[in-house]
Amino acid sequence: MAVYDSHEQEQLDDLKAWWARWGNIVTTIALIASAVAIGVQGWRWYTTHQADEAGALYSALSVAVRNNDVPRAKDTTAQLADRFAGTGYAPRGALLLAKLLFDGGDAAGAKTQLTWVIDHADETELKEIARYRLAEILLDEKHYDDAIKVLDAKHGEPFAGLYADLRGDALAAAGKSAEARAAYETALAKLDAKSQYRRYVEVKLESLGGTPPGAAATATAAGGGSGATPAAKAPASSPATPAKP
Repeated sequence: MAVYDSHEQEQLDDLKAWWARWGNIVTTIALIASAVAIGVQGWRWYTTHQADEAGALYSALSVAVRNNDVPRAKDTTAQLADRFAGTGYAPRGALLLAKLLFDGGDAAGAKTQLTWVIDHADETELKEIARYRLAEILLDEKHYDDAIKVLDAKHGEPFAGLYADLRGDALAAAGKSAEARAAYETALAKLDAKSQYRRYVEVKLESLGGTPPGAAATATAAGGGSGATPAAKAPASSPATPAKP
């Protein structure tokens, strides 16, 4: 039998008293900490496993798209949407399938996939890409008001120029020349000054009788400041429908 001196006995008594008061709480905290640690490790394994499976399906979808295998692409995309909707692979897969379907003449199927991306994607950029492509299809189908409504949805600054340009296409096709010119001017203001795409937008603006930013200053400089009044540009006889990008 162990023999303790008075000091050691006093320490043991203090420890027993402390444990009697706090032991249950300490045990509970320890159990919670263990459960959290196990849960974190389990979640990491689960998410890694999910990402691996989703990645494998996305790779299979990419192969199906390259091979123009529509049935296989549809089946794989459906699996991604059903089992891995919370991953980044599902909306990307839907975008791939949408392009394949549209190129194959199935505009309705393409719109369904793009709408799914808009409704389910977590990444704002993917939603904005899907909206732009959906608007392109609606414009192609001559549903101009619907295309404009899609393009009027809130979008980030990086897409502002492209959205405004396509909005101009829809307005021009609908015969709203003045609004189309304003949209093209907005597009030019938003697009990178060094972008080759700007010239494409400028041509569409000029076809509606508009003047690209800087064109007037260029014309004045070309006249040498002689005070001569430049000849007015004759308006187009009818608004041209811009070709799609």
